[in-house]
Amino acid sequence: MAIVSRRAPPRCAVTTIMPAPGGPSSTSRHSSGVKSAFPVMPPSSHPSLRRPSLGQSRPVRPEGRGAGPGEVHPVARWRHGRRTERPVTIRPQELRNATGGGTRIATEEADARPLFVIAHNPQVDTALPFLLRIPLEGGLVLKARDTWPRSSRIYCHRFEEDWPEEPEVIEAVPVTLCRRRGAAIDLVLDRPRLARSQFVFAEVKGRPAIFWQTQRTARTANPGGRVPRRRALAEGFTIVVDTRERYPFRFAGMAVTSDRAALPAGDYGVRTDDGQLRAAVERKTLENLATSLSDGTLAFQMQRLAELPLAAVVVEGRYPGLFKLEHVAGAWLGDILARLQVRYPEVQVVFADSRRFAEEWTYRFLAAALGDAADSDPSGLP
Repeated sequence: MAIVSRRAPPRCAVTTIMPAPGGPSSTSRHSSGVKSAFPVMPPSSHPSLRRPSLGQSRPVRPEGRGAGPGEVHPVARWRHGRRTERPVTIRPQELRNATGGGTRIATEEADARPLFVIAHNPQVDTALPFLLRIPLEGGLVLKARDTWPRSSRIYCHRFEEDWPEEPEVIEAVPVTLCRRRGAAIDLVLDRPRLARSQFVFAEVKGRPAIFWQTQRTARTANPGGRVPRRRALAEGFTIVVDTRERYPFRFAGMAVTSDRAALPAGDYGVRTDDGQLRAAVERKTLENLATSLSDGTLAFQMQRLAELPLAAVVVEGRYPGLFKLEHVAGAWLGDILARLQVRYPEVQVVFADSRRFAEEWTYRFLAAALGDAADSDPSGLP
């Protein structure tokens, strides 16, 4: 390939002959016939000047010492025929922790996000040949039948031992989301396919069981296993009614008892076995809702409700009824309510149509909140 300078006169123009990769060396000559004093070296003449293949990267080690964990290294890349450098933070310790030992994961660079690791089960004569390490509360280790629920739900079980020191890792994928929600664990991986799944903790014939499922495979499960609950409340429970509630729900015909006590937030609540307030519900009529929106009371009530693990506001009426009230603009009330819902997304507002259905919804919400109460075991099993 010849490159001719256009700024120089014709007699002084310089033509540079660039050799092909790995080909013989050449020299640059002036158009005047004078040989250039700068020889052209082939790319393969020195190891430090060898050009890597397309897409290949090579870390540049600092002079005088090795690379320690957490240091920022410049990484050389070849893009469109040009050599560029960019800083990359390498954290080898995190990779060792994710894999449980000295196993090296073939990744281009260390990722600060947690990893979902799949490895071979070192136990012999087992029907669950794979290990799953879920990055939740110190690492939850399960053994499973397969590496992904492709056609049906996969049965899993707790791994009785610790994570192997040098596991035979099959796959390690960065995790976008891993969160426990009651009797289930939502897992979202950072990859285009086979990314969303869920671990559900249920009971089969009175014995605890864990199933790994996706949206597609969940359709094949029984209706109770699609959205499971942690434990059934066969003996009923107690709903605490705030002492300032003037016309409380009676919960007639429901397996529940009521007890009067002062609540820090809400009108109805349930407590766990250790006495902690698990969930609360604030009851409103349409007229009371309009008043609390107008004078700003609802904003402070939702602020207190947001401090609880679970909370809601139930309205004895329909949302269109908010626009039919007299002496107040319905659009203005709707705008304030929307702003409060955006400000406190953890507090849901439910319009239950009537007092009867508001009572029904409050009972079911508090029962589900108490049934899905988290315990000390990260797996949710007794």
